[in-house]
Amino acid sequence: MNNQTVLVVDDEPAIRGVVSEILEDEGYRVDSAGDGSEAREKFNRLSPDLVLLDIWMPDTDGITLLTEWCEQSSNRPPVIMISGHGTVETAVDALRLGAYDFLEKPLSTAKLLVTVERALESRQLSAENTQLRRQLEPVTELVGHSPAIQELKQQIDRLAPGESWVLVRGERGSGKGVVVRALHRASRRKEQAFVEVNLASVPRERIAIELFGYEDADSIQAGRFEQAQGGTLVLDEIGDLDLEIQEKLLSTLEKSRFYRVGGKTPVEFDIRIFATSNQDIESKIREGTFREDLFYRLNAVPIDVPVLRRHREDIPDLISYYTNQILESENLSFHRFSTAAVNYLRNRPWPGNIRELRNFIHRMLITSSSEEIDADETRETMGSAATPVFTETTGRVDPDFDQPLREAREQFERDYFNYHLLRTNGNMTELAQRCRMERTHLYRKLKGLGISPKSVKNRA
Repeated sequence: MNNQTVLVVDDEPAIRGVVSEILEDEGYRVDSAGDGSEAREKFNRLSPDLVLLDIWMPDTDGITLLTEWCEQSSNRPPVIMISGHGTVETAVDALRLGAYDFLEKPLSTAKLLVTVERALESRQLSAENTQLRRQLEPVTELVGHSPAIQELKQQIDRLAPGESWVLVRGERGSGKGVVVRALHRASRRKEQAFVEVNLASVPRERIAIELFGYEDADSIQAGRFEQAQGGTLVLDEIGDLDLEIQEKLLSTLEKSRFYRVGGKTPVEFDIRIFATSNQDIESKIREGTFREDLFYRLNAVPIDVPVLRRHREDIPDLISYYTNQILESENLSFHRFSTAAVNYLRNRPWPGNIRELRNFIHRMLITSSSEEIDADETRETMGSAATPVFTETTGRVDPDFDQPLREAREQFERDYFNYHLLRTNGNMTELAQRCRMERTHLYRKLKGLGISPKSVKNRA
């Protein structure tokens, strides 16, 4: 038995009856309304999973109702518009306002059932995706207190309220998705749609339909540009687009309108665009595989997301954050990482950045039988991936936990200051700010550790 509720709104009793019977035979729970006033009351009282809404009714037209419901909540049920006097313009308006699809009377039973099923599946998938995002990644929160992350947060605060398009660049797993979500949540469009499309995962022959939709004599399929109307559209990994799609995308962005695949009516849009890339776009431009004019249009404002090795001091915060998140979302028994384990993880290279760290924490929490996960267990699980961090730049090897505490502390301090001297090019003012030390005391500390700020090896 299907527990999903469908509200059928039509001023013709015969149509309400036939559609209700068809859906009830398929196991749906069905209620109906004959005018706008009754539809409003039942929509608010029943909270249906889907609405079939006639456009032309005596008191209130369906477009008005659709507009009201879209303004009430972004979590509203999908609405399928139906009309016996449909035109392309009416269908376009309905889809632009947020309708899932548009069906013409007389209704085909087969098409009705397929559209209803797809609409309900779409809503379920959307709810599941929202839940997964909340469980598995910080939707809007940048975790950490390092200078690199603080600077990134300040950039977001400055850029979010405006309307400029933003290109977010960074290595795989560095947190580009978190940045674009943070930008949207802090923007004027935060109550409107937020639509992401991963261009790298869409087959080449499907990208045009995915972005711009599809239209034929019988139906209209909205693309991502229409779905994001009034809100934010994220074009993930633009470097994977081929030149043909780049040309169509550029034309769309320049004219603020597009044509659906198979369509002849232009569709205008009002959206803010964020693009992301982990590739060297400038090299692709020189090679002739990426359009320079498209790059500069998308790159109105650039944001570079730092790799994890540039803000290693945030790793303890990230471990704490993801440990709590994963334990809660998956109802796992309590675990924590020991101080030595955290220190071990802090000194890993993490070529996959924050995503790799999160996935490793996830694996440890699932496989460990100990309440406190120690360094030996962490090192064993890491296996062959355990390689020293600073081998190439400082000659440092893995920390030796078997040496006396005083020597271990001195070794850590030596590595700590060498690390920051490399990244400040030996600039003592910046080093003092990073280490939060008074410069006189800092000079004495470096001298005691045998470190010379003027040494060539301490410069990047």
